[in-house]
Amino acid sequence: MPSNNARIAKNTILLYFRQILILLVSLYTVRVVLETLGVEDYGIFNVVSGVVLLFAFLPAAMASATRRFLNFALGQNDMEQARNVYSVSLILHALIAALIILLAQTVGLWFFHTWLNIPSERQAAAFIVYQLSIMITAMGVLQVPYNATIIAYEKMSFFAALSLIEVLLRLGIVFLLPLILLDKLIAYAAFICIAVIVIFLVHKIYCNRTFKIARFRYCTDKNLFGRLLGFFTWSAFGEVANVSRVHGTNMLVNIFHGVTVNAAMGIATQVNAAVYQFLSSFQTVFNPQIIKLYSAKEYDHFMRLVFRTSKISFCLLLFFVLPLYINAEFVLRLWLGNAPEYTVAFIHLVLSSSLLMAIAGPLLVSIQATGDIKKYQLITSCLIFANLPLSLFFLWIGFSPVWVLITRIGLDALILVWQIFFLGRKIKLPVRRFFCEVVVPIFIIMGTTILTTVFIYNLFIGEWSKLIASCIISTITIACLMYCIGLNKQEKILFWNWIRTKLAAG
Repeated sequence: MPSNNARIAKNTILLYFRQILILLVSLYTVRVVLETLGVEDYGIFNVVSGVVLLFAFLPAAMASATRRFLNFALGQNDMEQARNVYSVSLILHALIAALIILLAQTVGLWFFHTWLNIPSERQAAAFIVYQLSIMITAMGVLQVPYNATIIAYEKMSFFAALSLIEVLLRLGIVFLLPLILLDKLIAYAAFICIAVIVIFLVHKIYCNRTFKIARFRYCTDKNLFGRLLGFFTWSAFGEVANVSRVHGTNMLVNIFHGVTVNAAMGIATQVNAAVYQFLSSFQTVFNPQIIKLYSAKEYDHFMRLVFRTSKISFCLLLFFVLPLYINAEFVLRLWLGNAPEYTVAFIHLVLSSSLLMAIAGPLLVSIQATGDIKKYQLITSCLIFANLPLSLFFLWIGFSPVWVLITRIGLDALILVWQIFFLGRKIKLPVRRFFCEVVVPIFIIMGTTILTTVFIYNLFIGEWSKLIASCIISTITIACLMYCIGLNKQEKILFWNWIRTKLAAG
């Protein structure tokens, strides 16, 4: 376990700085793209690409299955089984990519022409963007087995290096876009497509040259196919619900309020995606270990790691969410100038949703580690699906579009409670202990930090001074409270042992 703790700490710090870079680039690129395309074209890009992403439940579900079975095999040190999982996943992802293309060119195309509220003069450009979005999605599907292999082997240094390539490609797109004389909306989608292909090729080449299991062979293990497909089927059910929640509600916003509000939702989604990538990176470090410990039947270490991941994920995300939440209006003016209506409210709500996901992420991975997800997915998916009829109801009776996201937060809170009690019955997760050691401390940390930061924030006058003060005060408060309240005695010992090791090595 000491080596695992050291590797987790190293990988967390590595991906932490990686995400700072990605966040800065994301904020800059969204501003330039919005200025270059304009609010209308930016809204069109988001809603059109969202149609294709309605089919994203297929690769997302298969990605969960691949990561679970690959990590489970590696946790048992079964290289033969790991290679079989890799080969089977390649076949299944190729089939999924073909199915997505078929659905997008039939059902998706019908929806595009029938329901989307796109100005007539931009219909042709929107159609080309739609076709490019299909290619982008298909390439993303084919990349999943390679990405899962890299994460399973915890090669986070390559993961971070690949992010640099991706960042440079996105910066290149931003710098090239204003120079293009052709339709800029089409050019932007084309550049994104090229970048996705490059990233896919880098993944493939690295995996094939680095990992022994990354050698395709035809696998005849029908039992493995069956277990993967069974896990995939129930994961797909959950992913269909997730897609309906994100992209389905985006379509409802488009139908009731048009592309301008879609642009506001798109900006909020970009902000949330950039911030959420921090959370995703932290949990990417922990997730393979959670599944491996469960497969190795080290249940005591498994529970401790789940608890620790929830606490650390929440607090690390709060570092970024709280200053951004408080200063959202000022940051938007600096970033975009005049943002579309509802942007600030949307950002506040999606950031709140991400904080709930920080707690829930390790619990979901723990459920997936068991391999038995049928009952969990049935109830969770029903709660997620409820976003669509509830959002439709609120929009239909004339409520503000912010109620779409308020509904999402309420249902996410119910799902979190369901996850905790499901694990309590499934794997004897100590529910009371989880609330006492995780939920209560992080809410004390959050509440105290908010009160302290807002009090000191209001003592300052200038917006820059308010921004700097809120960043400094919230960071210090969260760090101190996390150490005093968030960490137990054993975790404090691990923390200081790691510090001493680094100082001795330096």
